[in-house]
Amino acid sequence: MKLQDLLKGIDVVNIKGNGDALVTGIFTDSRKAIAGSLFIALKGVQVDGHQYIKNALDLGAKIIVHQDDVDFEVKDITYIQVKDSADAAGKIATHWYGDPSSKLKLVGVTGTNGKTTTATLLYDTFRKLGYKAGLLSTVANYIDGQVFHAPHTTPYPLTLNEVLAKMVDAGCDYAFMEVSSHAIHQKRISGLTFAGGIFTNLTQDHLDYHKTMAEYLKAKKTFFDNLYETTFALTNVDDINGLVMLQNTKAEKKTYSVRSLADFKGKIIEKQFDGTAIEINGRELQVQFVGVFNVYNLLAVYGASVSLGQKPDEVL
Repeated sequence: MKLQDLLKGIDVVNIKGNGDALVTGIFTDSRKAIAGSLFIALKGVQVDGHQYIKNALDLGAKIIVHQDDVDFEVKDITYIQVKDSADAAGKIATHWYGDPSSKLKLVGVTGTNGKTTTATLLYDTFRKLGYKAGLLSTVANYIDGQVFHAPHTTPYPLTLNEVLAKMVDAGCDYAFMEVSSHAIHQKRISGLTFAGGIFTNLTQDHLDYHKTMAEYLKAKKTFFDNLYETTFALTNVDDINGLVMLQNTKAEKKTYSVRSLADFKGKIIEKQFDGTAIEINGRELQVQFVGVFNVYNLLAVYGASVSLGQKPDEVL
């Protein structure tokens, strides 16, 4: 693939070398570099990829994408300095795999609790509605029924776009994914096109990484801030931070609740040992789920499905 095609939309600071080079592969792990490939030096939390540029060059890499200044330059190597190598990695991966998320209706689910259940139920719902769908979750990744191992809640950009491309190749119409706060902060979802986003809740978690609740909240909110006007942002307004997620989003704002007025309102009619009788927007139904938290999950699934254009009665 042509280097210039991979650099579209990236904030490039400087290019030294052949800006028209052909790229044979893209890697963020220097040990996997091949002849003629492009290596992205990521500044990670624990590891700085700039330390492994020489390793990538020794294995044949010909293009280096870096954020920091490099102390050495090798003949016949193209150096591309970018403002943010993590952001660049996501966009380069998106271009390399043919921008797969733009060919799917991709919905991201973020929050402390309920991400896996909500994303999985959306995947199951849309398959039962007759669509081919994909799922990226903590438990596993699925492509229309076929299961793949999931090493991270939200994969790194190369793996993420590779899986999304496989979903496109399999004929999937929809994809649902958990979006962790780590992935948002590390810009693993950079370059992806979302059809919508869901916020479940926010409780004290991951403070070993984010350090403060304010930073944790900021990471979640960033996901909604970056949604486009043509998408939807669905939030749990019973959570104290629910409406914060909608403050700066350009997306169509949607809400769900058990306790307050909302676009998608739920009510528990009767709790039972083997399920719950509930009401969603005035319609009664029996579900094989117990616990108030699962009513919230079901409301998120219902709200997202309707926001994606599905008929309310069909979804119920």
